[in-house]
Amino acid sequence: MPSRTQLRFPLLALGMVALLAGLWGGLVRLGWSLPVLQPLLTLHGPLIVAGFVGTVISLERAVALGSLWAYAAPLLTGLGALILIVGLPSFAGALLTTLGSVGLAVILMIIFAREVAFHTVILILGALMYLVGNSLWLAGWPMHTVVVWWIGFLVLTIAGERLELARLLRLSKLSRSVFVVSVALLLSGLIWVSVDLNVGVRIVSVGMVALALWLLSHDIALRTVRQSGLPRFIAICLLMGYVWLGASGIMGFTFGEVITGPRYDAVLHAFFVGFVFSMIFGHAPIIFPAILGRGISFQQVFYAHVALLHASLLLRVAGDLLSWLPGRQWGGLLNVVALLLFLVNTGRAVFRSVKRSNAYKAL
Repeated sequence: MPSRTQLRFPLLALGMVALLAGLWGGLVRLGWSLPVLQPLLTLHGPLIVAGFVGTVISLERAVALGSLWAYAAPLLTGLGALILIVGLPSFAGALLTTLGSVGLAVILMIIFAREVAFHTVILILGALMYLVGNSLWLAGWPMHTVVVWWIGFLVLTIAGERLELARLLRLSKLSRSVFVVSVALLLSGLIWVSVDLNVGVRIVSVGMVALALWLLSHDIALRTVRQSGLPRFIAICLLMGYVWLGASGIMGFTFGEVITGPRYDAVLHAFFVGFVFSMIFGHAPIIFPAILGRGISFQQVFYAHVALLHASLLLRVAGDLLSWLPGRQWGGLLNVVALLLFLVNTGRAVFRSVKRSNAYKAL
C-alpha cells in the first residue's frame, strides 16, 4: 500500500494540471493563436484559483492535520478541476470543488480545536470565504461576484499565516486592533457585494490596502530581508507581493464596479499574479518539501522567475491601464513564462535534492 507521502504526488499533480490548463486558456483569452479548447477559455479563473491554488492549500492543510480522511479535500478540488478540463458539465466540477472547500473548513476547525489561536480563526474565516465563493459559483452567480469572495479567501489565508509568524515580534494591542479592523472592513465589503457590487468592491479594496500596509509594517520579512540565502529570498517575494496587494486594492477602489475589460484585468491580475503567485514563489521552498517529503535547496536562479513575474506584470498592467494591447498581450505571455520557469526551477531543485540524498545513502 502506498504511503501518505506517495499519495500526495497525484494530488499535487491534479493541481498542476489545473494550473497549466488555466494558463493555456488565459493565453487564448489574450488573443494568442493557440488551439481553442472551449472549457479552458471560459474557465480560466476557476481552474487557477479553485483548481490549483485551492488544491495546494487544501493539500498543505491535510498534511498538517495528519489524518488520512483530510486528503479528500484536495482530491475533490483536483477532480473538480479535471472535470472542467475534459469538458464535462461545469456544475459537476463546481460541486466537487464546493465539497472540497467544506473539507478545508472542517480541517481548519479541527486544527483550531487542537490549538486555539487567533491566526487560526483568520484561516477559518478565509476557508469560509472560499466555501461561499464556490457555493455562489455552483449556484450560477456571475464570476465577477464570485471572484471577490475568492479574493477574500486568499487575502485572509495569507494574512492568517503571516500573523502567526508576526507573533514573534510581540505585537502591540494597537497593532492587533488595526489588523482586526482591516479584516472587518474586508468582511463587511464581501457581505455588501451581494447588495451593491460597486460599494462592496470599494469596501473590500479599502480592506485590502489596509492589510497590505499592515503586512508591510509588521511582517517578520522586514527583518529577514536583511539576511541572506533563502530567508532573504522569501522576504523579497513577500514584500513585493504586499505591494501588489495594495496596488490591486487602490485600483479596485478607484474603478469600483468593473466586470470586464482592461481595468478588470488589471485589478485581478495585480492581485492573483502579483500578490498570490509572489506568495507561492516565496513559500514554495517550504511548502513543497512538507507536501512531498523532499527537501529543496535554495538556488540563486529562483530570482529569475521572481524578477520575470513582476517585470512582466508591470508591462501587463501598463497595457491594461493605457489601453495598449501589445503590452497587455506580451505581459500576459511573459507572466505564463515566469510561472513555467518557476515550475522548472522548483522541479530541478527537488530533483537535485533527491539525487544528493540517494548519493548520500549509497555511501
